[in-house]
Amino acid sequence: MRVVLAAVGRPRGLLAPAVAEYEARAGRYWPFEAREVREEPARGGTTDEAVRAREAERLLARVPPGAVLVACDERGDPWTSARFAAWLGARRDAAEDVAFVIGGAFGLTPAVRDAARVRLAVAPWTLPHEMARLVLAEQLYRAGTLLRGEPYHK
Repeated sequence: MRVVLAAVGRPRGLLAPAVAEYEARAGRYWPFEAREVREEPARGGTTDEAVRAREAERLLARVPPGAVLVACDERGDPWTSARFAAWLGARRDAAEDVAFVIGGAFGLTPAVRDAARVRLAVAPWTLPHEMARLVLAEQLYRAGTLLRGEPYHK
């Protein structure tokens, strides 16, 4: 099993060290790889839809063939940490690769959401994509500790 995160852009500013920390922690529990794609510039007459479409192409190209695609989207299902850990553990036991996708500032296209086997809300609010990446990385780490019975999760 591999866990791949395909995300638009690189974490910047104050969030960058936190994202790096939690992605490193997650990597202790899962074979983890972050695959970043370039943000599409939204200049002039470029529409939000055009930006999302170009970013979607890049994101989907970074998803390993056969991986369970998970769209991180505010319209997705809200899971508890325990449910997320159990689901991820089941994917590990089935030796299935999992690929999470996080869109850019304009979100994901309907085509990406429709292609996903799972739509996951990382929070009930709309988050900046860097913050969504931090939350997901922390939950990947937490899931690992839950499955190993370690004391991080309280």
